[in-house]
Amino acid sequence: MSDLSPRSGMSAAEIDDVVDRIIEQATLTEKVAMMSGKGFLAQIREDDGQWGKRPYRAGAGLDRLNVPYLWFTDGPRGVARGQSTCFPCSMSRGASFDIDLERRIGEVMGIEARAQDCNLSGAVCINLLRHPAWGRAQETYGEDPHHLGEMGAALAGGIQTHNVIATVKHFALNSVENTRFTIDVAIDDAVLHEVYLPHFRRVLDEGCASVMSAYNKINGEYCGQNRKLLTNILRHDWSFDGFVHSDWLLGVYKPYGASAGLDIENPEPLVYGENLVKAVEGGLIEPYVIDTACRRILRTLYRFAAAEDPLAEYTIELVACENHRALALEAAEKGAVLLENDGVLPLSIDIGKLAVIGALADKENTGDFGSSRVNAPYVVTPLEGLMRLLGEDRIVHADGSSQSHLADAVEAADTIVAVVGYTADDEGEYIPGDLVPQMPETVKEAIPQENGERDPRGGDRSSLVLPQDQVELIEAAKESGKPVIVVVVAGSAVMVEEWRDGTNAILQTFYSGMEGGTALARLLFGEVSPSAKLPFTVARNAEDYPFFDRTATAITYDRWHGYTKFEHEEIQPRYAFGHGLSYTSFAYRALRAREVNDTIEIEVSVANTGDRASEEVVLAFAHLPGPKEDTPLRLLKGFTRVAIEPGQARPVTIPIAKDTLRRYDAKRREWYMPKGQYTFSVGDRSASVEL
Repeated sequence: MSDLSPRSGMSAAEIDDVVDRIIEQATLTEKVAMMSGKGFLAQIREDDGQWGKRPYRAGAGLDRLNVPYLWFTDGPRGVARGQSTCFPCSMSRGASFDIDLERRIGEVMGIEARAQDCNLSGAVCINLLRHPAWGRAQETYGEDPHHLGEMGAALAGGIQTHNVIATVKHFALNSVENTRFTIDVAIDDAVLHEVYLPHFRRVLDEGCASVMSAYNKINGEYCGQNRKLLTNILRHDWSFDGFVHSDWLLGVYKPYGASAGLDIENPEPLVYGENLVKAVEGGLIEPYVIDTACRRILRTLYRFAAAEDPLAEYTIELVACENHRALALEAAEKGAVLLENDGVLPLSIDIGKLAVIGALADKENTGDFGSSRVNAPYVVTPLEGLMRLLGEDRIVHADGSSQSHLADAVEAADTIVAVVGYTADDEGEYIPGDLVPQMPETVKEAIPQENGERDPRGGDRSSLVLPQDQVELIEAAKESGKPVIVVVVAGSAVMVEEWRDGTNAILQTFYSGMEGGTALARLLFGEVSPSAKLPFTVARNAEDYPFFDRTATAITYDRWHGYTKFEHEEIQPRYAFGHGLSYTSFAYRALRAREVNDTIEIEVSVANTGDRASEEVVLAFAHLPGPKEDTPLRLLKGFTRVAIEPGQARPVTIPIAKDTLRRYDAKRREWYMPKGQYTFSVGDRSASVEL
């Protein structure tokens, strides 16, 4: 038997030679087998439907020639396997605007994936937040393409540091959850290239080695068999040389997906397999299509398998170790956005008694229960974190189920913290009670049905406001006349108009991971200053957002969403993109822009004018020339994060690549630089400094 396994230190030429030999020696059936996962359905039945109990075979592999397999695990809150470190959700990390932090989180995910026998990670989710009701908003970083690209590139780079192949997903236009299997998104080429694809290209240019296709259709064709998307754009325009695999179970419907550019069907050969073999034998698909897909898969796999590892070994003891848990705490602290504060925060350690109210205060609530779920070894709840800091005797808790108990808690306290928001039942990956009716006839028989129908969970939000019982909880707290701090747990924007008046502070913590309660206590009591900024826009009126229908099977996406829509239509939001308060204050001055080769360097001096050390997120926007009807007022093109001591000022330089200022000519199918005056500004909408 030939041994064509990868060897440490193989050169690119040696890898190409081995891959050629594999393709020469493998039969058509063996090559097609490398183009799909295998065993998932049997394994998930054996594991009682629990996702992530083992690695999932996701392509490649040929035992006869000692060719290894791809073993998949998901994300992005951590490694969805075993009892891994649970980080705050991606939206919280997006609010940190901390590229270095995100790369370090990626490195931890790479280490913990390797320690649990996985070499393919689906953690890099960068679908654009078009509307805050999107159920999987928590899995992405925000509403801006540039921000998405930078954060996703950092995560992918960190994961791949430890020779785990990163997958960027879901390619593309996946921004509705409940009908993700069927919805058809109509979009013109200019909007597609300028708004919905730049972040994917940025992540791939960083070296991310694989792509997961989306379930939905674009302009009438499913993404998993969309030649324009997977070949014309991905391979021809962007020169991507990695592999593309489908999303789970419903990612491709016809064997011609292989010709369109889908290299792997996951997690089972329900459409490929024998159907693909017959299509080749019948002359419907050329043999070179199969060989090309196998080359992409094997070259990528062997490149990572042959690279030297940064660590001598990846032991299970590294999973959720002390250093990784400390990083989860850092991320939770940096990802909480202080929306409002009349001076009540930070709290004094001598406040007396603290009422912590709401059912979510004592609930382990790290996000949805879909493919991104991480089963951490522990989760510090808000109540637990505050009790650890203040002591149990100074905390009174009422979950709100008993009005008398709530009244007693409020009466006994000097200050009130109300923890409100959502859970996996309200938003997240949509888990239907019965998948089978949604399946095409070709795959229905393969789906296990013995467990019967279950209640659906997660999905797109039905409303952007808090549940009525939580609003009543806040109102009861306000009636006491005592300071009221509202902590909002959610994956994206929550409307506050109904209850914000009369509260003293509002802090959005998102789903803050396994150390979220510890971070909350430290933030409220000033051991660390809030420093995050909103990566999305919070409206005053839900009608100000783009059209959204969670039952829609067809929808049109234009270029206007988020801050570009609000500014284009001159709508005043409640909280603008980039809004976020601190326990100190900052001042910007001496803004300059200068050309350096292919870059515009934005320089500004940032001073901490308060009395507390903190970090400031500096956002740089470009104002492009062009007609108002299709040119946003401004676009984020750079950002950084800087730590500044009280009374000190620091110079900040933000580079903006000129090619990120280009527009797309759909008729000529090419990029161009608009002629005219370019203006640059820094800061959020309420505190902008313009050049």
